[in-house]
Amino acid sequence: MSPLANEHTVRAYDAELNELSQRIAEMGGLAEQQLAEAVTALTQSNVELAQQVIRNDAQIDRLQRQIEESAILVIARRQPMALDLRQIVASIHIANDLERIGDLAKNTAKRVIAMGDTFGSQRLVAGVQHMAELSLAQLKAVLDAFASRDLKAAIGVWERDGEIDAMNTSLFRELLTYMMEDPRTITLCTHLLFCAKNVERIGDHATNIAETLNYMITGQPMTDERPKKDSASLTSVAFTAPNK
Repeated sequence: MSPLANEHTVRAYDAELNELSQRIAEMGGLAEQQLAEAVTALTQSNVELAQQVIRNDAQIDRLQRQIEESAILVIARRQPMALDLRQIVASIHIANDLERIGDLAKNTAKRVIAMGDTFGSQRLVAGVQHMAELSLAQLKAVLDAFASRDLKAAIGVWERDGEIDAMNTSLFRELLTYMMEDPRTITLCTHLLFCAKNVERIGDHATNIAETLNYMITGQPMTDERPKKDSASLTSVAFTAPNK
């Protein structure tokens, strides 16, 4: 191969890798928007916005398919090795996590519609909103880390995973208390429990992306156990009758 042809091939290969990164950035931006709008729909009881979130999920699904197809073509065409191969495989994994984040945002939007007239005190929604803000911050941070290949920032996201878990546990107990004190809140609180779990899972997917980024940069998996603090479950909560 002539030097000119080789230079052209290298430029084309670099362009393909850059395109993958750009599509991840686009998909990540959409996932952030979906989460933010789903939570806004929840806090404002905005059914129209919730319906928009549900419709927009198809765009995230489409981007995931495009990223997977492009990644497979690059592997077949270029036979990459080492860091380049890890970057391409990481793009597939990250796209899968972002697609799941989109699904969880959509599921939250469906809960908004299902709540209908049961929407009550803003106080009951505040905990889910606070969790969502933290999950959104984690997602933004890890996507920025991917764009800048910042390993330290990615590990920071990984280390903060337990914060969302602890918040979910606290909110779980709080909502159960409301339900025991006032049975009229049971329907609303049940929907909010599902919303909170969706948000907690979004935090988990942000942590997945951090682990993928660590492997992409270092070639080594995370060796430490993920910092989990979520002990909330129906079997782990002590059901004590509230004081009257």
